[in-house]
Amino acid sequence: MVEFVKDIIKIFLDRGYLIDPELIEGINLDLEFLSENLKSNESGELLIFNRFMMNKLLEIHKNIKLEKPLIEENEGTGKFKIIKSFDKKSKKVNVQDFVTHYMNRYNYLRKILQNRNSLIAPLSINRILTKRERDNVSTIGLVYEKRYTKNNNLIFTLEDNTGIINVLINNNKKELFEKCKDIVLDEVIGVKGSNGEKIIFADDIFFPDVTLGGLEMKKSEKEEYLAIISDIHVGSNMFLEEEFLDFIKWINGETGSSEQKKISKSIKYLFIVGDIIDGVGIYPDQDQELLILDIREQYNRCAELLKMIRKDIQIFICPGNHDAIRLAEPQPIFDANLADSLYNISNITLVSNPSIINVGAYEGFSGFDVLLYHGFSFDYYIDQIESIRFGGGYDRGDLVMKFLLQKRHLAPTHGSTPIIIDTELDNLIIDKVPDFFASGHIHKTSISNYGKTTMISGSCWQSKTVFQDKVGHHPEPGRVPIINLKTRSVKLMKFCD
Repeated sequence: MVEFVKDIIKIFLDRGYLIDPELIEGINLDLEFLSENLKSNESGELLIFNRFMMNKLLEIHKNIKLEKPLIEENEGTGKFKIIKSFDKKSKKVNVQDFVTHYMNRYNYLRKILQNRNSLIAPLSINRILTKRERDNVSTIGLVYEKRYTKNNNLIFTLEDNTGIINVLINNNKKELFEKCKDIVLDEVIGVKGSNGEKIIFADDIFFPDVTLGGLEMKKSEKEEYLAIISDIHVGSNMFLEEEFLDFIKWINGETGSSEQKKISKSIKYLFIVGDIIDGVGIYPDQDQELLILDIREQYNRCAELLKMIRKDIQIFICPGNHDAIRLAEPQPIFDANLADSLYNISNITLVSNPSIINVGAYEGFSGFDVLLYHGFSFDYYIDQIESIRFGGGYDRGDLVMKFLLQKRHLAPTHGSTPIIIDTELDNLIIDKVPDFFASGHIHKTSISNYGKTTMISGSCWQSKTVFQDKVGHHPEPGRVPIINLKTRSVKLMKFCD
């Protein structure tokens, strides 16, 4: 029966749908007929095949026999839509594929920058090179090189598909100079200034910032809540299972004050942002810190715990660098062969890393877009970006998140995280301005707002490991941000001292 269900799930996935395994139970489905007649989803998004769609399929194809009636959708469960979840098979790439990938990124972000009122009529670099000196010019390009002069001025080389040019930021322009310290290789920026011989003397620099889309925060008329956790690390001998069980009891409304119980019962969505298991062979001597040595058993135990959460909460889970999936991003949803126990829980939706989910929509209200990204690139930018490194480092995940929102990309520098080259789309571009940006990885909660986006770095459920101590992490486990969708206020629940 399990293999039969997996075969059906695969057919739906191949057509561009996710389907709940419990939806299949009690239905006599002809695999060959289903494979030939199930219409493909051509929207480009991975959609949820729900009970309504299954009923339509049953109505149209009489040879699919219903042995027991389908349960009506629980109205108490929060509504959602998968806006973006990566589901594409990887393939062999060549040098030209890399060129196409970065050209696609450049062209997309260029269009965003062209909407800046201050960046009037940007010219191609080749055109600027032919103009006379001291003309006022503006352009958009990709950062190829960055260096400091003997006089401590900043020079970076900008390129587009027509040529390359140097850009100089004089250190006597203190505000601009500080701003440009955070420019990284391979990001796309806009420049305004005056040109010299094969150089632009910059007066201002522009990023494809999410604040271009406005600053007003979206709010719901319904008092519903969402919760964000990450880095459970089931399988580690330092997994804080007792504290995690306390969290489950609380979210189920079994413990807490009357006010807390009221909040917990109003939680409609739970987002788990990666590293739900500790994995195997992730870092040196990890086996000495594992309680469960088998990856499948780690997922099974995690599923047992998550299954305890009440069924009217929609749970969304994306993978992280400890999970049994490829490290290169975007990471696809969990392997059905290793994490099949997760596929069998009715209120769990598995998505890629990164992904975007829309929640809380109702008639007349478009809902909230939640960007999930585990945060494997965070290590690079905490190390490389001076303002982040000295502004709090691993204790301030929100600073990294703000930096990435300004760049409109989750890993702007090639090499900051392993990536999958895609000739159609750079899947790490932040194409939609999210209402919520949820991450994990650094094992410490931080919460702040940037523009109309609430940035939340998730906590963890694992005490400090030897490896974390070596790399300078300062874990603060058992913190759960709870967001009121009516007021956008955030309450932090603590389940560990």
